[in-house]
Amino acid sequence: MTNRQESPDSASGLGPPQEPAGCGCHPPGRDSSRTVAPAPEPALAPAALHHAGSSGTGEHLVPQAPIPAGVFVMGDSSGDRHPIDGEVPLHEVALDAFTMDATTVTNDDFARFTAATGYVTEAERFGVSAVFHVAVSAPPQDLEGPAARTPWWIGVRGADWRHPGGRDSSLDDLGDHPVTHVSWHDAVAYCDWAGRRLPTEAEWEYAARGGLDRARYPWGDEEVDHGGWRANIWQGTFPSSNTVEDGFATTAPARWFQPNGFGLWQAVGNVWEWCADWFSPNYYRASPREDPRGPASGRGRVMRGGSYLCHASYCNRYRCSARSQNTPDSSMGNAGFRTVGVS
Repeated sequence: MTNRQESPDSASGLGPPQEPAGCGCHPPGRDSSRTVAPAPEPALAPAALHHAGSSGTGEHLVPQAPIPAGVFVMGDSSGDRHPIDGEVPLHEVALDAFTMDATTVTNDDFARFTAATGYVTEAERFGVSAVFHVAVSAPPQDLEGPAARTPWWIGVRGADWRHPGGRDSSLDDLGDHPVTHVSWHDAVAYCDWAGRRLPTEAEWEYAARGGLDRARYPWGDEEVDHGGWRANIWQGTFPSSNTVEDGFATTAPARWFQPNGFGLWQAVGNVWEWCADWFSPNYYRASPREDPRGPASGRGRVMRGGSYLCHASYCNRYRCSARSQNTPDSSMGNAGFRTVGVS
């Protein structure tokens, strides 16, 4: 549990949020953020960075949830969608059975990977990652300043998966929390080591729904606080004051609240989850019915599930159908991943 976190507008300089071109509860991509310095030359060749260690030999200990074969209606049925996200048209999708991590990959899981391979994440190589303003734990000289359109995001030098708030933070008591500050490339590197892969966007949505047809959330259509909190999102006034009614100002343990009908914990809220697909707001218009894999190319990779920064009055992307995206080299304090088995 965490204590109440507040940062009044008069002190923070944060006015009422305006929905940016994209989701403001994650930062802009590295190539568009003025807070991010150019990346240094990587310590390893790109191939080594993305294929650290012997492929498929890693010890992946995340419990598995069996996801049955089935057909579902993909997209927003509730009318809560953001027009820029491309959550329509509704379309039928058929998927074969697969297995999926019951939780996101945790800090302990990722630590085993880096210990076995010596892998260096992109946040570590860039030397900077995005931290939400109330979560910063770093000396003033490490702060690069706020993002232009989302000033609640601060570029923090020394922020990475081991130091989620900056150099003055650590993973003490966070071993069972989702790993954060991992890019899409970092997630793929873990998958290569573990003999896994990232879920497709269709697989993610089908699994997140837990067998409920066209429901808004993994538990149904009731709001997240109905009968007690069901997910880790923002409470209060975004982005200045979080009342922490659900018990968490930032991440919650990966096994918290209640799992959905397929056994997935926290499919929405807590942290955004990287998917395999390139993002396009127009993809649903041409998406195939059988096992869609996303566009052939793009600028950003799909992110799903929302995070502890989502709020009903601003970014209600903690719904099963909600979509977002970021560049595959971007990292931030509210994004992680879960994996699926390779058949």
